[in-house]
Amino acid sequence: MQRILFLLIFTFMSSWVSAQVDLSYYLPEGYTYDPSIPTPKQVLGYEVGEWHVTHDQLVMYMKAVAEASNRVVFEETGRSYEKRPQTLLTISSPANLARLDQIKEDRKKLRDPNQSVSIESMPVVMFMGYSVHGNEASGANASLLAAYHFAAANEIEAELENVVLLLDPAINPDGLNRFASWVNSHKSYNLNGDPNGREYNEAWPRGRTNHYWFDLNRDWLPVQHPESRNRVKVFQSWLPNIHLDFHEMGTNSTFFFQPGVPSRTHPLTPDKNFELTEKIGTYHAKALDKIGSLYYNQENYDDFYYGKGSTYPDVQGSIGILFEQASSRGHLQESANGMLSFPFTIRNQFTANLSSYEAAKEMREELNQWMRDFYVGIAEETAADVNKAYIFGSEKDDARSFHLADLILQHDIKVFSLEEDITVNGRDFKKENAYIVPADQPQYRLIKAMFETRTEFQDSLFYDISAWTYPMAFNLDYMALNSRILNLANVREINKNEFQLKLGQVIGGVGAYQYAMEWTDYYAPKAAYKLMKEGFRVRVANAEFSTPEGKSFGRGTILIDKGETDLSDAAFFQKLQEIASSSTVDIHAISTGYTAGINMGSTFITPLEIPRVALLVDNGVDGYEAGEIWHLLDQRIEMPITLLPVDRVSSSVIDRYNVILMPDGNYGSLGKSGASTLRSWAAKGNTLVAKGGALRFLAQNEVIDIKFRSVDNDEKGLQKPYAIYRDATGAKVTGGAIFNANLDLTHPLGYGYTDSAIHTFRNDNLFLEPAENPYANPLVYTSNPLASGYLHPSNLPGLQNGSVIQVRGIGRGRVVAFADNMNFRAFWFGTNKLYLNAIFFGQVINGGTTR
Repeated sequence: MQRILFLLIFTFMSSWVSAQVDLSYYLPEGYTYDPSIPTPKQVLGYEVGEWHVTHDQLVMYMKAVAEASNRVVFEETGRSYEKRPQTLLTISSPANLARLDQIKEDRKKLRDPNQSVSIESMPVVMFMGYSVHGNEASGANASLLAAYHFAAANEIEAELENVVLLLDPAINPDGLNRFASWVNSHKSYNLNGDPNGREYNEAWPRGRTNHYWFDLNRDWLPVQHPESRNRVKVFQSWLPNIHLDFHEMGTNSTFFFQPGVPSRTHPLTPDKNFELTEKIGTYHAKALDKIGSLYYNQENYDDFYYGKGSTYPDVQGSIGILFEQASSRGHLQESANGMLSFPFTIRNQFTANLSSYEAAKEMREELNQWMRDFYVGIAEETAADVNKAYIFGSEKDDARSFHLADLILQHDIKVFSLEEDITVNGRDFKKENAYIVPADQPQYRLIKAMFETRTEFQDSLFYDISAWTYPMAFNLDYMALNSRILNLANVREINKNEFQLKLGQVIGGVGAYQYAMEWTDYYAPKAAYKLMKEGFRVRVANAEFSTPEGKSFGRGTILIDKGETDLSDAAFFQKLQEIASSSTVDIHAISTGYTAGINMGSTFITPLEIPRVALLVDNGVDGYEAGEIWHLLDQRIEMPITLLPVDRVSSSVIDRYNVILMPDGNYGSLGKSGASTLRSWAAKGNTLVAKGGALRFLAQNEVIDIKFRSVDNDEKGLQKPYAIYRDATGAKVTGGAIFNANLDLTHPLGYGYTDSAIHTFRNDNLFLEPAENPYANPLVYTSNPLASGYLHPSNLPGLQNGSVIQVRGIGRGRVVAFADNMNFRAFWFGTNKLYLNAIFFGQVINGGTTR
């Protein structure tokens, strides 16, 4: 009887959900709407929540609202990788819209204590950003309601004289479109909510991420993707008081709004920020109470990593607010709290949007005053700080220095280039390859967050990474400076709009005996691939040499001649010039083969075969790591690769590649036969590059003999409070920290590096026992490995003097094993070359050093 009753109720709710959606379900009571403003249904042909809005439909509606309303300005702020427009609605009174540039200029004065501002008359600015994770779609669909309500509600017309709303309907256009296409194409007209259905189980890599499978909500600070750079530009031009960030979480949850766990707030975030976030939270509670929704705050989520949309504002006088709604994933799904419909999730998000507006409106002066006070306080803090500036650079590689300077510039921070060579505390910094960031500027706290190292924390749990020290990530020399260095006359402030990486060139004349390219430049692999693609003969020097003119070249130097091509000397030189320029590397002419150290015909020089690369994807592979590799090779090295699904691994398929890349993941679907196929392929002289779970798979299936360290993470004692279990176990997770390691500069995997001390990044607890063969461990942790971030003491023995990289031989080939992520989130420029060296130079590693 109970089962029959349940089915009757279930069937009724399914029919109700599929039929009930209209604007009255969402819109607040007490408002009337201008009939000249189109509703979403009038433009899209369906009610909000009936279908998942695709990105093109979303843009179409935003344009329609802007065309119909004198409260709304539509603009395109940029394009995603897949060339979808990133859009922004600016919503305010017509009078404010006519003076937007002046409002922006007035707001910039909030950052300058020396300029007077009128807090009383200044509008409050609230940014509303939806669905940075494309498959957390209730946010983007709620943006339809927000655009309609704020453009059409008659009762708020006067209020908008004091409010400017910035509405970004889809922070992740590509991911949102991928997800909407999936759920809409699997929707039944008669919903049943069974979580086993295909609608709720997206195909890999799912819609959370952007085109290259990056989590854009981790890219606010690194700004490595066009979507991030475009939205950060909006933030810096407007300086919003409140920054809303709409997300989703597990289906069995309820609704979360910040603040998060108090002890997990970054120390650089002022206490006042938490107080204001908590005050705004009372508006959310009141609104959600009114519609009877369950909610919570000050649990689970934190405000530590400044690369997230809800935390990035907190160190800039703004208030970032995260909303997390239980996800229906499709249109209707069973949950622990009953049937969860897509319209219900949208209504909660829209309700929190409205409550945020009420808070902004009523707290306008308080919020503007807080931003002003924040920056007045910055001036006092910088005066008291003994560190007056930070300097960073690389003597041999201007590209990494350039990219860090460029990153910093995106955040409205002044950066100066060094125009003369200097030595500070025994370290040399070269003009045009080194940069100075003064601390005495409004973004002082953000600068501190970029350069500081931290190993002590109030809490041991982190929602995201615990360290991101940028000079370490870029493997650059750096240090804090006192005021003396700022007295140098020969420094020049960089103009962000004119800042470019200098072009490479061929140094020397036409018809040289050989041409040589040093491997120290970040983009040397890009140039090497272009050279091989042109059919030129490309060889690598495995020993140092110098020319009669006194130019020295290190291990890894690339030697180039015409090979079998029929180009004239002049045409060959012109092609070299084009490649040098487009790759930003210098190529040097060598006049004779009689060089010192080794000659140009030496046995220490090895011809290189062009890498033919397959990246394993799909079916258990970690999409983030796969995307990081894909982005590195496709965007930076401009090397075509094959994204090879795991279920396509067979001898007939993989024999066309000489390098196969296995990111972290679960490769169980390959089974023993797949492992055997990979082993046979590698034994033919090929290179298999593996990380994390891929190593476990290869070891378990006897492809390689690699050993893992175990650590004692077990709790001891007779009895401990059950209430602390989650925190105690979570503290043992290495969520993301930076470690000290020592690199063998003579090993092919170390080519291009000039300092054996290097910083690596890891975010897991997989530890490698060093190989018994000492030549097979080109990168090992130091005895004191933690450089920055949190590490549970029980995990320390797993790292001390352990392997970061091992090379193991299989027949004529090899496996290059990585314990750490060399390509983390695209901003770990400092270790990218280690991974690229495995791709380009794995083929030249002496087999005797791997066994």
